[in-house]
Amino acid sequence: MGKSAPKAKEKAGEPAMDLAVGARIRDLRHGRKLSLESVAAKTELSVGFLSQIERGLSSPSLRVLAVIADVLGIGIAALFGSRASDGGCDGIITRVPERAELKLWRTGISKQLLNPAGSGGRLNLFFVHLAPGGHTGDELYTHDGEEAGLVLEGEMMLTVDAETWTLKTGDSFRFASRRPHRFGNPDRATKAVVLWVNCVSQVTQHPPAATAAVRA
Repeated sequence: MGKSAPKAKEKAGEPAMDLAVGARIRDLRHGRKLSLESVAAKTELSVGFLSQIERGLSSPSLRVLAVIADVLGIGIAALFGSRASDGGCDGIITRVPERAELKLWRTGISKQLLNPAGSGGRLNLFFVHLAPGGHTGDELYTHDGEEAGLVLEGEMMLTVDAETWTLKTGDSFRFASRRPHRFGNPDRATKAVVLWVNCVSQVTQHPPAATAAVRA
């Protein structure tokens, strides 16, 4: 049984974050004319749990969001809320105050999107902040695309398939996202920061074809 992230006191903005993410998932699902039942069947998540996520009553893990995004035919960056941007940047530049952020507060993970949100591109760049003990969960998961990263601060434990590595500041990685994986911060006292790149094979504008289900 893996160590769980330390329980943090719930902050006022955290339920609002869950509501915003849930609403975004619901809008994307409706736009693709997918029922809760069809998404549940493809993700192997229950209809009730999906409904709770969409209504902001449950805070999903990164693993769950990755699986949902996969079924919707999008990268996880599409679930980020957008902020006001510099109108003259033409979707190319992101200023520091414009960075969209996704806080998975129950698991101690925060992802900050470094490129313009909602651009529909295949390549996305993030700062991933891992609180002490923060992790994606005990189960491995898969999703579309390829990813790579560089540990900027602290250390990160990365598992891909059956092998696990401890990466320290300055270490880097790359792997196909269809390979079962998970990651976390093994340090119980110090946070970790990782510069993370995700590239999906394609961004689907319509309901995707059959997608492999992932247990979550």
